[in-house]
Amino acid sequence: MARKSRKNTNIAVNENDKKNTVYSAALYIRLSIEDNKKRGNSIETQTSILQNFVALNPDIKKADTYIDNGTTGTNFERPQFKRMISDIENKKINCVIVKDLSRLGRNAIDTGFYIEKYFPSYNVRFISVNDDFDTNKDNGNSGIILPLKNMINEAYSIDIGRKIKAQAHQSMKAGEYIGARPPYGYIKDPDNCHKLIVDEEPAKIVKQIFQWKYDGISYNQIAKRLNETNIMTPNRYAQSKGIINHKTLMGSGYWQTRTIQAILSNECYTGDMVQGKAQYINHKKIDIPKEQWIRVKNTHEPIISHELFDAVNEKRRQIAEKYKNISVERYNENILKGKVFCGHCGRNLNRNKNHKGEYVFHCLANERIAKNTCLNFYISEKYIIENILKNIQNHSDIILSKKQELKKNILSKTDNSECDYEILKLKQSVEKNRMFLKSLYESLVNKIITDDEYFEMKQEYESKISFALSKISSIEKSQKDLRKKIKDYNNAEKHIAFIHNKEILTAELADKLIDKVLVYSDKRVDVFFNFDDKKKEDDNIE
Repeated sequence: MARKSRKNTNIAVNENDKKNTVYSAALYIRLSIEDNKKRGNSIETQTSILQNFVALNPDIKKADTYIDNGTTGTNFERPQFKRMISDIENKKINCVIVKDLSRLGRNAIDTGFYIEKYFPSYNVRFISVNDDFDTNKDNGNSGIILPLKNMINEAYSIDIGRKIKAQAHQSMKAGEYIGARPPYGYIKDPDNCHKLIVDEEPAKIVKQIFQWKYDGISYNQIAKRLNETNIMTPNRYAQSKGIINHKTLMGSGYWQTRTIQAILSNECYTGDMVQGKAQYINHKKIDIPKEQWIRVKNTHEPIISHELFDAVNEKRRQIAEKYKNISVERYNENILKGKVFCGHCGRNLNRNKNHKGEYVFHCLANERIAKNTCLNFYISEKYIIENILKNIQNHSDIILSKKQELKKNILSKTDNSECDYEILKLKQSVEKNRMFLKSLYESLVNKIITDDEYFEMKQEYESKISFALSKISSIEKSQKDLRKKIKDYNNAEKHIAFIHNKEILTAELADKLIDKVLVYSDKRVDVFFNFDDKKKEDDNIE
């Protein structure tokens, strides 16, 4: 049959002829913990399979990629899956592609609901590449096979989960350590990752912390002593040994009171293995009663004695009881909560009352971290709020001017036919190169070109498609960002008008208007607004 020309073809969605539809596809990728051991399920492999599939199907264009890494398939409470569903409901995508059915989910009922009910209700095409399943095609016996595969996937997931939990529980009862990272003061035995051995250097710090607490030293003072002697925190020490490397796990690099408390409450330091303190139900951590914890005596070398551990924790209990009985004066609402920072060291300022009963903000770096960490100064809350109100008043004219400027900018770009024409040309380029890709594959199958020629030309076409799509996205994002800024300035103008009329700043308005406030020892107050374009990074800090 002669090939029909695609010139001037109408690619709009036609319910009576799906062949004419160009689908905006979501490439959905999921990797669970157990999948990490299977190379074929890696994120890279799934991405490659889905991208190659799209490249060979000119009626499909990639709208976005959604990756849930390390999430279970037994439920659909997954961040990227939810984002994909939101995009479906906002009509951004009308096609979902997965490597195989298990990537969508391993819960037979819910997975079946999405494929058979939800996706069709939004006219969403669903494709499972490795299962050769496509809701736009006659799938033969899929009415029988699809539910069966879903049930197999669910049974597999349940079985794997049950085995993992049973094995973990058995290992805990046997006194084997099952945690990913050893407690500070210990390392895992190189010959047995479930056994702990003492790490001498940090073990000395653990002993010192217990002794200080036994001598009546406060948590703050212990943290301060450790910081002043440049002792690495547990996370920084783990980083130096190559145990962790993720930035979010590094912390501030300073000892905190909660770190001290965690060490003092860990029975592991007595040589006993205590595990099973919590369990996860529907991805929520549930604490288990202390009497149900799994305890195994004398599993490893102790760092401190049982007597010292019990004595220290009895003192901690007594201090906690004492503070429970002290009546605490109720503070007024802190309308600037989490927004006031030290202009010198960048840390949150602490809010409390002075001897006159006035609320003041104070940098605690010298008291909590170490001497000479920062400048020691106090500044009244009233003074900060007065400066914020003055700053807001001064911004009224600026906001109005910027809003008008942005409106002109966005109108000029929206009405500019060159912008629309550029997007149109880019989209035509994408379609043209998709057609070239498809014909390229046919040429390979028909042995018109060699493998080397195929891969070289395929990479060139894919690069052109990627570049064009990126350019389209950039132009559209620019327009979207401009519209968002207009909305932000409209809201800011409304909130500032309210403050002018009432001459008062509320917690709600502070949250909507203010990003952060930097305060300095010379009483300078710098206010950074949510709608402001000026730089907000920490290099503003002295």
